[in-house]
Amino acid sequence: MSKVYSYLRFSDAKQAAGYSVERQTAYALAWAKQHGLVLDGELSMRDEGLSAYHQRHVKQGALGVFLAAVEAGQVVPGSVLVVEGLDRLSRAEPILAQAQLASIINAGISVVTASDGKVYSRERLKANPMDLVYSLLVMIRAHEESDTKSKRVRDAIRRQCLGWQNGTFRGLVRYGQKPSWLQAVDGKWQPIPERVAALQAAVAMFQRGLGAGAIAKRLHEDGMAYSPAVPTSGHILRLLPHPALVGDKHVALDGETYVLSDYYPPVITREVQAELLRLSEQRGRRRVKGEIPSLITGLGICMCGYCGAAMKSQNMTNTRRVDGTLLDCNRRLQCVRTNHGDRCLVAGSCSVVPIERALMDYCSDLVNLQALYTGDRTAAPRAELAAARARLVDVNAKLDRLMEALLDSEGAAPATFTRRARELEEDKAALQQAVQSAERELAEAARADITGADSRWRTLAEGVLAMDKEARLQARQLVADTFERIVVYYKGLSPENSRKGQIDVLLVAKGGGSRVLTIDKTGAWVQAEDVQDLDEMPLP
Repeated sequence: MSKVYSYLRFSDAKQAAGYSVERQTAYALAWAKQHGLVLDGELSMRDEGLSAYHQRHVKQGALGVFLAAVEAGQVVPGSVLVVEGLDRLSRAEPILAQAQLASIINAGISVVTASDGKVYSRERLKANPMDLVYSLLVMIRAHEESDTKSKRVRDAIRRQCLGWQNGTFRGLVRYGQKPSWLQAVDGKWQPIPERVAALQAAVAMFQRGLGAGAIAKRLHEDGMAYSPAVPTSGHILRLLPHPALVGDKHVALDGETYVLSDYYPPVITREVQAELLRLSEQRGRRRVKGEIPSLITGLGICMCGYCGAAMKSQNMTNTRRVDGTLLDCNRRLQCVRTNHGDRCLVAGSCSVVPIERALMDYCSDLVNLQALYTGDRTAAPRAELAAARARLVDVNAKLDRLMEALLDSEGAAPATFTRRARELEEDKAALQQAVQSAERELAEAARADITGADSRWRTLAEGVLAMDKEARLQARQLVADTFERIVVYYKGLSPENSRKGQIDVLLVAKGGGSRVLTIDKTGAWVQAEDVQDLDEMPLP
């Protein structure tokens, strides 16, 4: 049956303290009784603090739910929607506001405005077409009022931002959402201790090598949260580059962004955030599947010495020891081309355990690490940065030439020109990201210090071999930070003359030295030889 529905909206929740709620509710109830209808209690709606100018009451609020119910046929024709005024229904651009009103009316639902008692329905508008004009005038006025107010608010916010940057204003800039771990007390930002603790715990876990999913799960299990919502992997990844973490606030107004430095109490330092961004870009080290994180595969650095393809780990879980752990021989390392496609030149596989044991043992010695760090660690990231900057200069030059051609052309720009301009703009944005990434890599390499590095390897070695997941994740981080390539010859450098059970592994450090380890089946390295020229190695 037809029903009466009441909708109330306040752009500021404080407005609900007045008498308009009681007045409209009483009006809707009286209107229902007068016309022999029932006031619906389930879909009678109320949106507090949601703007009709920005359409948030439709995108996030109760009105959007009502419009969806109308479209789905859940609100039967002949029903009535009571609102205080048409400006409560929408303050969007008049053409959009009238379209929303028309969608309700065309569904056979009447709109009644409590402020003046007007009824907008197909029958009424057909009989009195000027009411349609009147409704449009109301919507134009409502939009202009909100637009003027919005411009004044933006101008005030802009002055506050400039005042903060100039040091003449130190109050609150009330624009955008506040960080969930802070609260405003007496005009100043104060941390919420338990939420800051959760945030710092998440950062520490990310630095130790845990992925975003594992961090979200751990926080949830420990009853920790940095916001009212349950932590999720996607939100953690979006949070890492957030400027509020280091105390900054970014205000975007009319296409211009104002950076308010030291606006919030910082949670981490800028150096830590730079490290987080660098780590988040190296996504391979966090794509860990299964119960045993691989130490060397899945990072894009471990390759087969015979054909150059990537190496993969394979855990055969059918046979286990009494305590549930896997046998060493059931944790295999093999070339991805062994069983399919263009087959590897040398068939077979080997246990990954001796390689892991030898690698942890070798890097636990400071003398060995110093030999790996003999070269310039900044050479590779410096070259990458130079190349990215050169490509960016080239794209900018192409954009400039294209813009000159567009300015010289008469009439509308050809579609091919505009399409090419969009492509170049996308290339430019991608290259700017590449430059920033290379700059972070260079900064990290420049301040690299191996003091205490051997101790970190030694501390993790026991946990790695005992299959402790967190220890293996941290060791995986060290491997990714230390080595540019790990080339495995699982049947020796010369497989036709292979020494039974011995494996040769070429370690190429980032910007540093290179060494070949010869490993026996127990994981002890028989010998370690410096490699002066990689071209002398039988690389694919």
